[in-house]
Amino acid sequence: MLLDPPRPRSVTEHHTVAAYAFDGMSPFELGCVVEVFGLPRPELGVPWYELKVCAASTGPLRAVGGFTMATEYGLDDFAAADTVVVTAVPDVRGEVPAVLVSALRQAHERGARVVSICSGAFALAAAGLLEGRRATTHWRYADLLAERYPAVRVDPDVLYVDDGRILTSAGSAAGLDLCLHLVRRDHGPTIANAVARRLVLPPHREGGQAQFIEAAVRPLPAGSESEGGGITHSLNWALEHLAAPIAVADLARVAHMSQRSYIRHFARATGTSPLRWLVAQRVAAARPLLETTDAPVEEVGCAVGFADAATFRHHFSRAVGTSPSAYRRTFRS
Repeated sequence: MLLDPPRPRSVTEHHTVAAYAFDGMSPFELGCVVEVFGLPRPELGVPWYELKVCAASTGPLRAVGGFTMATEYGLDDFAAADTVVVTAVPDVRGEVPAVLVSALRQAHERGARVVSICSGAFALAAAGLLEGRRATTHWRYADLLAERYPAVRVDPDVLYVDDGRILTSAGSAAGLDLCLHLVRRDHGPTIANAVARRLVLPPHREGGQAQFIEAAVRPLPAGSESEGGGITHSLNWALEHLAAPIAVADLARVAHMSQRSYIRHFARATGTSPLRWLVAQRVAAARPLLETTDAPVEEVGCAVGFADAATFRHHFSRAVGTSPSAYRRTFRS
């Protein structure tokens, strides 16, 4: 693990932010960095940033959508910046370019602030900067990041992680959340709120990326359980009776097992406990009701089997990272 030397930092007139660009990139994440740090904002009355978009070569770079771009700044400029941002990597399953790894290590050793957006976390991990640290990436890549770099403590549920001089964010739009967080760290909440208003964004979004992970109520396919032919039958039965009180004894009875045997076979088939599985299915069933109906939160919770509104709010917030009401405001059709 590379250690952070104690070095105070402050934003001055010459604070540079360098963003990494590469051939074949999607322009959205780069656009987030350009929008927050690249536009002059003299009306705010504070020293702003100098943005440099950097690449390994000065030739034209193809971007998704059929256009090209070029930059006059190379990776020497990237390594010399005060804040360096990797917005993505070309291939999350491939090797990170050695020149980028070297530039990241140089920047870190100099005391720069190192930031990643979305799959850019793979570059920070390849450079050894995330070893022993908590970090995040897009939820689709979280398992792969943990598999490829087991020394990284991957948190797939948050929009971003601030670990001092190393910061990582989840996918795409979460890059804006992290960029605004950096402005908040550097200039305080008043300036960050002003930038957010200009972007027509909330200064701070509620919840984490768990609320954006695809979720659906899905029983196990027939025959998928390794033991106990009644497990799948009991899961399908539970999904048909979610609104009713369901105890482990009820599931065991439907599966024609003793309660003790049922719990053991259930864990082997699903990797979790019956009660945790039930809670997850009820939360998943509540999402479309919150998105598509006007039913009060209390009625939604009751419709999917939670005993009361407080229990529903507790389990929903714990699973999704935001309250049922906040989720509805975000995803209401």
